[in-house]
Amino acid sequence: MNALEGTTRPGVLRSSKILDAHLDRLAVVYVRQSDPQQVLNHRESRERQYALADHAAALGWSRDRVLVIDEDQGRSGRTADQRGGFQRLLAEVTMEHVGLILGIEMSRIARNNKDWHNLLEMCAIFGTILADEDGVYDPQDTNDRLLLGLKGTISEFELVTMRNRLERGRLHKAQRGELFHRVPTGYVKLSTERVEFDPDEQVREVVRLIFDKYDEIGTAWGVFHYLIRNNIKLGFRPFHGPNRGNLEWRRPVLLTIHQILRHPIYAGAYAYGRRPHKRVRTASGEQSGAGPWVPMEQWKVLKRDCLPAYITWERHLANQQSLHQHRSGPDCKGSPRDGSALLAGLIVCGNCGRRLQPSYRARARAHYSCVRHLHEGTEQACFGLKATPVDELVVRQVLRALEPAAVELSCRAMEDVQRDRARLDKHWKQRLERARYEAVDAERRYRAVDPENRLVARSLERRWEETLRAERQVGDDYDRFLREQPPRLSQDERARIAALSADLPALWHAPGTTDQDRKEIIRHLVEKVVVHVKNDSEYVDVAIHWQGGFVSQHEVVRPVATYEQLRDLDKLMDRVVALRREGRTAAQIAACLNQEGFVPPKRCGVFYPELVHELLVRRGLSNEKKYADQLGPHEWWLPKLAEAIPVSAGKLADWARRGWLHSRRTPVQHLWILWADEQEVKRLGKLTAVSRRGIVQYPPELTTPKERR
Repeated sequence: MNALEGTTRPGVLRSSKILDAHLDRLAVVYVRQSDPQQVLNHRESRERQYALADHAAALGWSRDRVLVIDEDQGRSGRTADQRGGFQRLLAEVTMEHVGLILGIEMSRIARNNKDWHNLLEMCAIFGTILADEDGVYDPQDTNDRLLLGLKGTISEFELVTMRNRLERGRLHKAQRGELFHRVPTGYVKLSTERVEFDPDEQVREVVRLIFDKYDEIGTAWGVFHYLIRNNIKLGFRPFHGPNRGNLEWRRPVLLTIHQILRHPIYAGAYAYGRRPHKRVRTASGEQSGAGPWVPMEQWKVLKRDCLPAYITWERHLANQQSLHQHRSGPDCKGSPRDGSALLAGLIVCGNCGRRLQPSYRARARAHYSCVRHLHEGTEQACFGLKATPVDELVVRQVLRALEPAAVELSCRAMEDVQRDRARLDKHWKQRLERARYEAVDAERRYRAVDPENRLVARSLERRWEETLRAERQVGDDYDRFLREQPPRLSQDERARIAALSADLPALWHAPGTTDQDRKEIIRHLVEKVVVHVKNDSEYVDVAIHWQGGFVSQHEVVRPVATYEQLRDLDKLMDRVVALRREGRTAAQIAACLNQEGFVPPKRCGVFYPELVHELLVRRGLSNEKKYADQLGPHEWWLPKLAEAIPVSAGKLADWARRGWLHSRRTPVQHLWILWADEQEVKRLGKLTAVSRRGIVQYPPELTTPKERR
């Protein structure tokens, strides 16, 4: 026999489905409205839902046995996630505390079939009935279960229909260019749904300043720092809260600068669908948020020349291209950052077309590397090279290109500085004018109040004093600005600018010129630099692609690790042999090679006697007797051991300095003598293989030398 089977209480004749067992439990009234706007504006619906408590009493429940759950006010019924009231209702049902669930309509309880049928299943298992304004339903009854299921399906269908209808309405309004949820800084939305420039002149001037500075500096980060450095604030009008629509001045943030530069409204265009909303399921439930930015060709609506514009459409498109190039990524330049690698973001691999990745090694030496193997899974990178030779070549070409325009640059620099100071002076005057107006307005309000109303009078007096202090502070800041940067350039400043422009190399290497400044100058003139290493040699082809389309071809020499990478190795060896036969010592041969322009490997700038000795050993021209007597059992000259492993002599010398193998130096020429028996040679070979895989931390068994006996 079912636990709920029985007769109804005497006098309760309203429904045969309500049993004594139901009346012994709670009657739960579930109250919900979909969003905060409905909670504030649709009071009738809310009152009807709360009135269901009287309906429960009419069905036979006492007032103290009626529970109202209204925790889900302002929450959508689309999903049970983040609906604490609905979760509480399910918990009460499963604990057999609920005899009746009341809702004004089934859609108030759930708009999702999954949640709705889950509730029905729980009610059927634990003997809970449901009721709305249409009647009472028992989920254990087949017909009632069918009817409740249909009501849930209709409820979900209504939700989808309403959402689609609203979306179509928004789209139609957007196609007319009239859908504005909010407008960015620099604009105001009138009551007639028209959008106009902000009536405050200072707000408009700051917006124009942002676009002008971006044209000059080229990066949003640079514009942001300019505003912060000069204490320039942005004017906002809040969309919500007690200060809604009133002007507020806030410290700029980088995200806001990006939004201003990206928004098409500043070019007089109306756009809809730039960043469509989407629903995502998170750990805390389903949430609605903005999706990723979509390309312009995928926008749902784009109407040009329909709104007041700060910049032209062509200028807007150029800004978008520039912002895209300043993003981080293999196909983008990225914004100029700190670091001595002047061609970061500009230098391109001539083999695969990818941008070379800058890195900084020991002593902050910059290095460019192709990272194709990291992105495509290839065995190794195309090549890598030290930054200095290529950077110095590009700098020489840039300075040579700027030299004919030195006088023009000097005049333009003076004009730019004076124009910038005049603009900042205007901004400070506007701030001072605003502070004075606020002080006068506060004084007027204070004098207009009845002196007997002391509570109000004291408050207005404090407000007047605050505005006076703010006015004095702005005035002091303005005086400080005038002392540091007068509106007009002095004769001494003009002379210094002219002198610096006439000597561009001195200006380039001046202590006040940062690496970021140098990178900005290069980017104004150079589009990209394509480099290609010739057959893994020390010679590098460099193609400088200038702004405007011109390409200049050059060649530089990079430091290499081995003699085999020297393109002129045969010529070098012949010259060493010739000098040795003339009776020259290793030191004299090194001096001759350096004078004749030969470049050694080992990442050394010049030849020195030890390097010459390695070459002599290769050709058998060294004084073998002189050095052979110094070698003990299992001892090697460094070049010979490097060939036997094989590994570069430079890396082997580094391992010797670290104590990873037994070594000593000759007393005269300080040549390396290394000890390695057969087992040690095998260990060094394994260490070489590990080092080529780019591992930073080597296994201890490979870096611990065998005990020498």
